[in-house]
Amino acid sequence: MQGGEDKIVYREQSYIVIGIVFEVFNNLGFGYQEKIYQKALEAAFAKAGIAFKAQSPYAVCYKGNIVGRYFVDFIIDNKIVIEIKQGNHFSKKYFNQVNSYLKVTKLKLAILINFTSKGIKFKRLVNII
Repeated sequence: MQGGEDKIVYREQSYIVIGIVFEVFNNLGFGYQEKIYQKALEAAFAKAGIAFKAQSPYAVCYKGNIVGRYFVDFIIDNKIVIEIKQGNHFSKKYFNQVNSYLKVTKLKLAILINFTSKGIKFKRLVNII
């Protein structure tokens, strides 16, 4: 492979997941709350035979004490964090949130997905730790 294509983290799984996200959007369209897209994605992932956990809790610990909890929208194949949003723009807050999820899960890849009025936007974030 040329041009660094072989360095894309979880390329095949990512393409499959993004394809399913587009399928859900094409079916539902824009304007629903995140929880509606969440439920539709759960059904679509299950139908496609993709191993996933929805609303997975992760504890943040400080010196052995739980000081907070995150609930990650999806963990795909115990490899990829999926965070979904609804709206037309990504915000710095979303990127910070997803980076925190990568840190607490210790996974390599997250995909931040935004259901917008003009279609799906997504960003891949790689855990550099």
